[in-house]
Amino acid sequence: MKFQPRSESTRQFIIESTAGIFNMKGYAGTSLSDLTEATKLTKGSIYGNFENKEAVALAAFDYNAACRAKTVRDKINSCSTYKDKLLVYATIYGSSETIVLPEGGCPMLNTGTEADDTHEPLRQRVAEALLQWKDDIVEIIRKGIAANEFRADVDANRMALSMIALIEGGTFIGQSTKNYALLGTVLDTVKDMINALDAT
Repeated sequence: MKFQPRSESTRQFIIESTAGIFNMKGYAGTSLSDLTEATKLTKGSIYGNFENKEAVALAAFDYNAACRAKTVRDKINSCSTYKDKLLVYATIYGSSETIVLPEGGCPMLNTGTEADDTHEPLRQRVAEALLQWKDDIVEIIRKGIAANEFRADVDANRMALSMIALIEGGTFIGQSTKNYALLGTVLDTVKDMINALDAT
């Protein structure tokens, strides 16, 4: 029999209340007491709306990834050129703008680092989000080529994957060293790559 949550509103409350905890502490590091403390709900209330901790973690990741995607999309939609749209990715992860990302930072980096060898369902969710990110960048590049903003010979897939690798790698370096100037250096490289796409 398929699991049915008792209350969609309570389920959403649990997701929003625990999303930051999962993003900061990870799946293994988040305990049931963390969930009950964050929500002020009983174990029975939580498991009346989710089958288990894994189900809460998956929903929390989806929520964090959606928040990140909306933040990026809103900034991209406010840009008038395709180059400026791409540059959003090189600025939103740097400096004080990181505060607009979900609590704990980039959910793909945080969750993917933990889940790659330990939790296959979460790894799959991260993979889907990363591939969607790649597709979003590819679409911007291809539209930029069609609009004669970018060179016609640009390999959109290669550029998108390189951007993501640099952004996530730079974020990892910045977080691990607590020296966010290093992240800034990497993001400057991303900006240089985007500037090099110019058709003129």
